[in-house]
Amino acid sequence: MTAFPIQYIEPVFRPPSEARSLILPVTNGCSWNQCTFCEMYTQSQKQFRARKDEEIQADIHRAARQLGPVRRVFLADGDAMILSTRRLLQILGWLKAAFPDLERISSYCLPRNLKRKSVEELTELRAHGLEMLYIGVESGDDTVLGLVKKGETAASEIDALQRIHQAGMTSSVMILNGLGGRKYSEQHAIASAHVVNETQPHYVSTLVVSFPQGMARFQAGFPDFEPLNQQELFQEVGLFLEHTRLENSLFRSDHASNYLVLRGELNRDRDRLLNEVKMALEQPGVMPLRQEWQRGL
Repeated sequence: MTAFPIQYIEPVFRPPSEARSLILPVTNGCSWNQCTFCEMYTQSQKQFRARKDEEIQADIHRAARQLGPVRRVFLADGDAMILSTRRLLQILGWLKAAFPDLERISSYCLPRNLKRKSVEELTELRAHGLEMLYIGVESGDDTVLGLVKKGETAASEIDALQRIHQAGMTSSVMILNGLGGRKYSEQHAIASAHVVNETQPHYVSTLVVSFPQGMARFQAGFPDFEPLNQQELFQEVGLFLEHTRLENSLFRSDHASNYLVLRGELNRDRDRLLNEVKMALEQPGVMPLRQEWQRGL
């Protein structure tokens, strides 16, 4: 059997919506890699480095020979956008040449990396096929962002998302339900709603903060963190929804980490979504909820 054309450094992560995309690593790991809630790139083999042009080009050529038509490509790992605009344009060019049926190229993006790129540069990247960026906002509350060592503020998140939209790109924002613990739950929910209201992302999703390797690393910087129970998580996502003022954003709370699956368009479906949250709180036997064994990252 022919080996897959790309030899990945495991583990490899991608957004759920990129399940059918070709995952092309252009960096290994994450250049920031200090967020205490994130265990994605903490293994020694995931130490950050930008891959060499010849490595990337060879992967693209092998994939083109072995895979046939490819319509979507996701640039991995944690922050491909740290690469210079020149290098990104070069990679986009190789992809377009190798896959004539290509419809969309996407990537994770740290807000801090967009400070180095003008709207004009982002517009050029969009014109060459980089259509969608996934932003882990996590929280819109500066206190929570500081405690979890995100390295961002609400202002830097808003600035990055506004740049993305000015360039004509599609944005997908992720909020971590429960990240502020009991102490900061309310302000975390309301401030996160403020960030999405100010930026009007095309997609908004919520995941539940999880610690499969334990909480020691997280609690070292956030010693008074108390995790929310299931009911408190529902209350928090309900508070977030109550404060959203969105015009045309697809909302998803259907990641495997969530107990309660919610899907709709905001704010058109907000009342229905809030009613589903209310039912989960008041009639948990009526609403289908994931069991612990069904949840994961």
